[in-house]
Amino acid sequence: MLTLVISAPKAKAQEENKRSFKTTFDRRIGDEYAIWSHWVSLIVPGCKVVLLSKDEELRAEGELVELVPRSKTGSGIQRYDVHMKNLKMVLYKAEALNRNGVALL
Repeated sequence: MLTLVISAPKAKAQEENKRSFKTTFDRRIGDEYAIWSHWVSLIVPGCKVVLLSKDEELRAEGELVELVPRSKTGSGIQRYDVHMKNLKMVLYKAEALNRNGVALL
């Protein structure tokens, strides 16, 4: 099963009024991640989710509950709220992310 990685960097939370790592961890919802359509069918409930903050070197791992469609980017990529459960803090390990702050491993 694949792993979805989403980023919640402190810098974006401060500059662009996005949810911080802590808020995302506490609420178990990552807001509006642009996920390519060819990935969406591969990301199923129960798959592993990694929440990262590279600038704070924080990492949590849990399970995907669901992807909820929201808005679209200017280039037409669908944005999803990422609903998670069983998130636990783990030792930090960096992951390579795409320009949307997402990876599929």
